[in-house]
Amino acid sequence: QVQLVESGGGSVQAGGSLRLSCVAFGYAYSIYSMGWFRQAPGKEREGVAAVDSDGTTSYADSVKGRFTISQDNAKTTLWMQMNSLKPEDTAMYYCAADYRAFRDRLDPDDYNYWGQGTQVTVSS
Repeated sequence: QVQLVESGGGSVQAGGSLRLSCVAFGYAYSIYSMGWFRQAPGKEREGVAAVDSDGTTSYADSVKGRFTISQDNAKTTLWMQMNSLKPEDTAMYYCAADYRAFRDRLDPDDYNYWGQGTQVTVSS
């Protein structure tokens, strides 16, 4: 079992930056896949960025070049640096983890462990 706790959300103006953090507790040493997902009101949850334990990353097209995902060597902490934020980035952001490898790292249906989420609001 893994417990995930996110932090770092907040309210910023368009063009601003935020850094999200996710700390994994429990059997974190066996985690293979970790990612950030988001859900805006009235929309489905979508993958934003993900990373495997070998360092391979995936990004949604909408955030490429603006967001950067990273993790520590122990795989207990996941970060996402978000730059050049846009109003359309407004959503609840969730950290997710799993012990398995996925062909599509950005599919939220594959992940078994989720945090409670942290709100990101970007105003124009």
